Amino acid sequence: RLTAVASENISLKLREELYEHLQRLPFTYHVKAKTGDLIQRCTSDVDTIRRFLSVQVMEVVNTLLLVTITLTVLMGRSVPLTLYSMILVPGLFLFAMWFFRKVHKGFRLMDEAEGKMSTVLQENLSGVRVVRAFGQQQREVEKFDEASSDFRKKTKHLNDLLAIYWGGGDALSMAQSLITLLICVLYASRGEITVGTLVVFTSYVGQLLFPIRQLGRTLSDAGKSLVAMERIQDILHEPAEPEEPDALKPSLKGDIVFDHVSFHYADDEVPVLSDICCTIPAGKTVAILGSTGSGKSTMMYLLQRLYEPTGGDITIGGVPIRRIDRSHLRSHVGLILQEPFLYSKSIRDNVGIAQREPDMADIRNAAEIASAQGFIERADKGYDTLVGERGVTLSGGQKQRIAIARTLLKDNDILIFDDSLSAVDTETDAQIRAALARRAQGMTTLIISHRITTLSPADLILVLEDGKITQQGTHEELCRVPGLYQRINNIQSALEEELNLARAEEVKA
Repeated sequence: RLTAVASENISLKLREELYEHLQRLPFTYHVKAKTGDLIQRCTSDVDTIRRFLSVQVMEVVNTLLLVTITLTVLMGRSVPLTLYSMILVPGLFLFAMWFFRKVHKGFRLMDEAEGKMSTVLQENLSGVRVVRAFGQQQREVEKFDEASSDFRKKTKHLNDLLAIYWGGGDALSMAQSLITLLICVLYASRGEITVGTLVVFTSYVGQLLFPIRQLGRTLSDAGKSLVAMERIQDILHEPAEPEEPDALKPSLKGDIVFDHVSFHYADDEVPVLSDICCTIPAGKTVAILGSTGSGKSTMMYLLQRLYEPTGGDITIGGVPIRRIDRSHLRSHVGLILQEPFLYSKSIRDNVGIAQREPDMADIRNAAEIASAQGFIERADKGYDTLVGERGVTLSGGQKQRIAIARTLLKDNDILIFDDSLSAVDTETDAQIRAALARRAQGMTTLIISHRITTLSPADLILVLEDGKITQQGTHEELCRVPGLYQRINNIQSALEEELNLARAEEVKA
């Protein structure tokens, strides 16, 4: 009972410590980590340790007690016969140690194979719509079969080792029993021991050998637990975001200044941003235009300290961003992504997740500003409608509007739209921006978009190309200057004119 309670408490603490540490790991770690493998470490590996503590620890105690008592009884009868009864015991120990080294390596390979298999399964289930859309079911089945077959191969190798150990252990144990029996018969025939002593030795030698044979099972589980603990320690030893006891918590309503900011990833020397210099006035709306990979989103990640600049500095209201407390910064900078993540909960829970006890009136107000009120009220259960895992029951535009409403419930000084209006139509886009303009008095708003109609009302527009700001100004100013902005504006204007002409012809027809 005590070992069961202790093992459950240890596994509980280990799970909680793992989960808490994962929350504190930097964004860069989660970008590279595989979700399926992390889940396996937090569940299967922790459970492996729990089983070892609840079962094998007591087995070790039982083995030590049994061997001690048996040796005491046998030594009291005859020391020479006791030594003869242990001739092959060192061989059993050496065999067990060889097995432990082999099985330790085998368990690591098996655990890693299981982690890869879990990752394949997790990715397939998360991306099931993409799989169906491209008709890749058979390919995914083959992919999983390959990972599953590799896991089976590693597991079979372990079973082969176990078979060798148990077969070899049985052979050594039986040989030791035979040696003990022959020696005892010889001693009894000479009259050196009584028949009773012979019976004691032949009976008790099994009590001596069985625990030593069981040592293999204990070592097997110990090897598995060590591998599981190593994999867990790999996570726990990852450096978390450092504590900042002296960090500042200033108002974030001042100007945002990028002062010769550069950035590149740790494993890649190619710069993502190069010598970015710009000022985003407080309370104004600033738009950013750029091709894919130009560094637009990276600028926003730097603003939330998800990454740290590799050169230059960013200040808000004159305070260097590196001196501002991360939690304070992120709680006052609202970031709405192009592909928002929604929980498998109701619309009410998803919108109100930013507050501990959200008020329904605030939720409705946020949904109205985000132009989400209409489709929510048309849903079967309104705000109590479940959206499914990752919001699978909603369209892309509906998910984006839920994400906008969710972010508006935060106490934002800075609001960032990272192409998060791309899935809504131009009319809804205009409605959302108009509602935000009425609400966001004094709030600095940053909008990343490829749609000129979304960018044009901004007070300042930045044009990013290959990680550098090549143009900045208002819509009217940039339309007069040759460059990327003018080209995109001309293309989109021409497309809009063609669309209007087509609609006019349809009306005439």
